[in-house]
Amino acid sequence: MAPPAINRRLTPCELRQGCTADIDGVLELWVRAEATPTVTDNIDALRMLLDVDPGALLVAEVDGRIVGAVIAAWNGWRGSFYRLAVDPEHRGRGLATHLVRAGEQRLRELGAVRIDALAATHDPVATGFWQACGYRRQSDRARFVLNF
Repeated sequence: MAPPAINRRLTPCELRQGCTADIDGVLELWVRAEATPTVTDNIDALRMLLDVDPGALLVAEVDGRIVGAVIAAWNGWRGSFYRLAVDPEHRGRGLATHLVRAGEQRLRELGAVRIDALAATHDPVATGFWQACGYRRQSDRARFVLNF
């Protein structure tokens, strides 16, 4: 495991709002990052996201390659983080935290007073990351999902 991000230099990157031209790169990142696949890991779903909430996709780019991404979605009532991923070659350098803080800023500017983050419960690195960012695991709620 890489040393904590505080002990390594932040990967110099361009952090920006993603667009439709980034969709293939984001899908490729999710594969490289071994993100748990979902039914919305496809071009059409990402296009729909960008149509509904154009600023939701944040990407980190190094030398023209997407090396980090997060969805910081706003539904008009609450902010939510989905699909945080960092290329394995760039982990442990603060890039995920940088993406999350940018997403938090975006969501606060939109009016969010509460943000939730979706993480795989079987992944101690993911759950530990969110806790280290100040998010607490909610034990009194369950998530129910219906896929079409």
